[in-house]
Amino acid sequence: MKEASEHRKLQLQELEEIRNDAYENSKIYKEKTKAFHDKMILRKQFEVGQKVLLFHSRLKLFPGKLRSRWIGPFIFANFFSLGTVEIQSLTINKAFKVNEHRLKPYYKGF
Repeated sequence: MKEASEHRKLQLQELEEIRNDAYENSKIYKEKTKAFHDKMILRKQFEVGQKVLLFHSRLKLFPGKLRSRWIGPFIFANFFSLGTVEIQSLTINKAFKVNEHRLKPYYKGF
């Protein structure tokens, strides 16, 4: 009985070590994946007076197959704290405050 209990304790300790190793390997994998993902993110740099496009979020509700999800162009007017920016419409000369993540640079085609 004593030998069986000692053997069982050793098995449980080995199982605990395997579980700890798996936890550490998972942690290392997640750190490497996050570092790779963060390295691939491109930061957007906008300047005052630059033309930008605005993501049309309402289009998600009723998506059109060939509809563009971007509206504009707008003119980048001002930068506020925490990623808030002010853009100005070219057609009606009205200013809007939007999140910087909803913008992308506008490149005029040929």
